[in-house]
Amino acid sequence: MKRVLIVEDDPVNAKVFSKILTKRAGLAVTHTENVDEVMQIAQTGSADIILMDVSLSGSMYQGKSVDGIKITQMLKADPNTTSLPIILVTAHAMEGDRERFLRDSGADGYISKPVVDHQAFVEQVLALLPPEA
Repeated sequence: MKRVLIVEDDPVNAKVFSKILTKRAGLAVTHTENVDEVMQIAQTGSADIILMDVSLSGSMYQGKSVDGIKITQMLKADPNTTSLPIILVTAHAMEGDRERFLRDSGADGYISKPVVDHQAFVEQVLALLPPEA
């Protein structure tokens, strides 16, 4: 079973995403906003894809405040996690945000919140999942 890591500081969003992905796509879902946990899960190969909230309020890593863009940059810069697909999920959906966030972070995809079309959401996640080994 493919595993999705949801990095989200809003418990309601995390619950909605989790329910959609487990019920519609049969995926195993883990949720955390703890950056140390995110790094550990990514580095141990315990996730096949990450849904990363861009605006993580209060997330700290090694004593510094970080957001989803910074965490994605760190994961993409690490040879052990560079190929792990990451989809940014954000309420920032102004003109040009998508392109700027993808460029700045190195993420593989972008989904704007709120997620209205559940099927399109699932299809976007499934499209970036690595094929079965």
